[in-house]
Amino acid sequence: MIPETMHTVVPYGVGDVRLDRRPVPVPGPDEVLIRVLAVGTSGSDVHSYEHGRIGDFVVEEPLVLGHEPSGVIVARGANAWRHEIGQRVALEPGVPCSTCARCAAGRYDLCPRMRFFGTPPIDGAFREYVVLREDFAHPVPDSLSDEAASLLEPLSVGVWACRKSRVAPGSRVLITGAGPIGLAATRTARAFGATEVVVTDVNARHLRVAWELGATATVDVSRESLADTDFDPDVLLECSGAAVAAGQGIGKLGRAGRAVSIGMGGDEIPLPPAHVQGFEIELTGTFRYANTWPTAIARAANAEADLECLVTHRFGRSEVELALTIAAKDDSVIKAVVRA
Repeated sequence: MIPETMHTVVPYGVGDVRLDRRPVPVPGPDEVLIRVLAVGTSGSDVHSYEHGRIGDFVVEEPLVLGHEPSGVIVARGANAWRHEIGQRVALEPGVPCSTCARCAAGRYDLCPRMRFFGTPPIDGAFREYVVLREDFAHPVPDSLSDEAASLLEPLSVGVWACRKSRVAPGSRVLITGAGPIGLAATRTARAFGATEVVVTDVNARHLRVAWELGATATVDVSRESLADTDFDPDVLLECSGAAVAAGQGIGKLGRAGRAVSIGMGGDEIPLPPAHVQGFEIELTGTFRYANTWPTAIARAANAEADLECLVTHRFGRSEVELALTIAAKDDSVIKAVVRA
């Protein structure tokens, strides 16, 4: 029995989170109604909570956050046929227009009319029910827990970054930043065939997890300078968002190296132009992902991506505010998940 109203966690302003009741949404013709089972908290959720914005997206009215959900389908629109009621799914949280030039080219992550959970003005998943276009609700096998299914979103970021940087068997990869994205990228780079993966961070616990996920070496940059390490990578995956890490990482790349900027940080980085020009370094960014969920699900289901070890803290829906603030108080946090 689907209720008429649902619990919804709504930030009304910076640092002001309230538990409200709102109407349960009704699925459109091509949509499914999903009962949310787990939602991972991300850095962008935290930034929106603390600052009322993330990048160019400014929160101007109460907005439900959360874009790393898993759930179960409980109703279907008139034209929705892909999934049965009761199917567990991981939700790809961005739905493009599917008609613009970017979408036609397969780069729907750059769709100018993208509707992305938790990004103004689209409400996210810190609520009991959401609707989603059925082709963006991806079935998950029983071998994946609800929590693991919610973390297919950060794993997809790692898959997209490895594709863009052309990680392949024999690649030597430097990953700066061992947060959830950096750790997911570590596992993904190894699954893509990288023979060496060096991970940097200032948090010793996170670096230990990087070892568990397949890093061949780690560097605690609070104790050792990256510039002093004897490693010339082919690929840099910059996941920290720290300008100094980006600049140093690019400087470490060997000839014809590829750098991908993933972490969101400041507006500028100290780019070494002579090195970029002389070594013909490629530098690109990533903005979300496109067509990554099937790969992410397959790798997670085949135990090529151990997502469970990223979950360090669990909270109920009424504790979303604590989930969003715990990382600032406890440096052991890797990923906080909100359960139904």
